[in-house]
Amino acid sequence: MSKETLDIFSANSDAAMEQFFVDGGVKAGFPVPSGDDISQSLDLNKVLVQHPAATFYARVVGNSMVDAGVEEGDLLVIDRSLAPQNGSMAVCFIDGEFTLKFINLDEKERGVIWLQPANDQYPPIKVTPDNDFIVWGIVSYTIKCRLK
Repeated sequence: MSKETLDIFSANSDAAMEQFFVDGGVKAGFPVPSGDDISQSLDLNKVLVQHPAATFYARVVGNSMVDAGVEEGDLLVIDRSLAPQNGSMAVCFIDGEFTLKFINLDEKERGVIWLQPANDQYPPIKVTPDNDFIVWGIVSYTIKCRLK
């Protein structure tokens, strides 16, 4: 199993996370003269957090999910109230360690779950009834962070 860890923080929905919002969008082509497009604010708690009491943030450590676009330093919005589904990106607790993987239910072998990384350098993890295992939460959003 990889030695990745997650730094986990609880969501504080009591405080507004209002930020200025560029109403007209940001052009990715040729520069366009700026107008007064900053006309409203956006509360990130209202956009990203559906279930405040069950929502946590975690910073990604490691590279086992890079092929899914999740890189070291990114922030995850994790909702513990969502039910895990086949193919969900989940924060799992297995045998004393947290890991971020896709959940794959083995339809051939009852009671077996595979934790699938998104990087060929890491093997899938077979979860059986012998493991101490829980799905801790489902990733609802990934916030790209470039830490340098």
